[in-house]
Amino acid sequence: MAKRLSKNLTSRYLEAAHRLQSKRARRKIFAYVESYDDVLFWSQLLREVETEEFCFEVMLPSRSTLCKGKRQALTNVMGEQLGGHMIACVDADYDYLMQGATDISRTVTRNPYVFHTYVYAIENYQCYAPALQSVCVMATLNDHRIFDFEGFLAAFSVAVWPLFVWSVWCYRHGYYKTFSMADFCNVIALSNLSFAHPEQALEQLRHRVNRKTNWLQHHLPQARKDYAALRDELVSLGVTPETTYLYIRGHDLCDAVVSPLLAAVCEALRREREHEIRRLAEHSVQMQNELSAYQHAASPFEEMLRKHTGYREAPPYRRVQADVRRLLASLSEQIKPKDNDRNSEKRLSDTPLRPAR
Repeated sequence: MAKRLSKNLTSRYLEAAHRLQSKRARRKIFAYVESYDDVLFWSQLLREVETEEFCFEVMLPSRSTLCKGKRQALTNVMGEQLGGHMIACVDADYDYLMQGATDISRTVTRNPYVFHTYVYAIENYQCYAPALQSVCVMATLNDHRIFDFEGFLAAFSVAVWPLFVWSVWCYRHGYYKTFSMADFCNVIALSNLSFAHPEQALEQLRHRVNRKTNWLQHHLPQARKDYAALRDELVSLGVTPETTYLYIRGHDLCDAVVSPLLAAVCEALRREREHEIRRLAEHSVQMQNELSAYQHAASPFEEMLRKHTGYREAPPYRRVQADVRRLLASLSEQIKPKDNDRNSEKRLSDTPLRPAR
């Protein structure tokens, strides 16, 4: 019985249920997300755009199973259950850049009740360059700027941009086996990165990118007529050479680029703070107490990378919120005439009849 009822739990059902409530009650919109890790991100994003008329509740894809993932979250779309009171919130992955080349891409980019991150995934927001200095401060309690994260990730993005366009082209045209995301990650992964001399790693990266680009040009000559047009289209979609890092696979960016960099920078900042404590301590007991207190207060950078919200000023993040606001404005317009009609009827019913003359 419960299974049959859950199949009938659609946006239209929820809209009808709202009509039974007080007109002053906030209308709740249920938002399906892919997994546990997405709940906090989407909850914060949606809370910021709530109005006096509408609020959100973030849910996992299924209440009856432990199934997770984008396909599970979008299953409700296939069943035509989504609507103004039931939406899906998912990672964009490459589906945004595919622009309808696949069934899932068409659903993600064209269904008005499906909202996506625009960047590849939530991990990319966590790696947002302007926020990484704050991550270091949260982890080490040391605000000394010893590395330019924004400049480095901009240079990194420009270096991988030509190969990134190739990656999108291969996935759009079905050549993902020839050049997969795993292949792309192997090329862009940074090894032996020294934050004191990042130009050395960047130069090695440019060499690998050029070599792989030449290989692709030789093995996929049919891409010549489409490559330049695709590059321009990606720019029109908001992907610039300086922000490419936001659109590559999130966990590859985190594992192969940002985490090794943060590990080195945070280690240097911790050593700097501990050296300062040893230098200023008046005796060994004070030194041990201060070192113990500092180590207890500091946190692993991995934890801070997951928990920070410094990406909330990122243009793609604001773009997602603008999409949600448009939905809320549309829903508000839909319910206003009904409320006005009811108020008019109430005013008419409350008006006393004039005595006949």
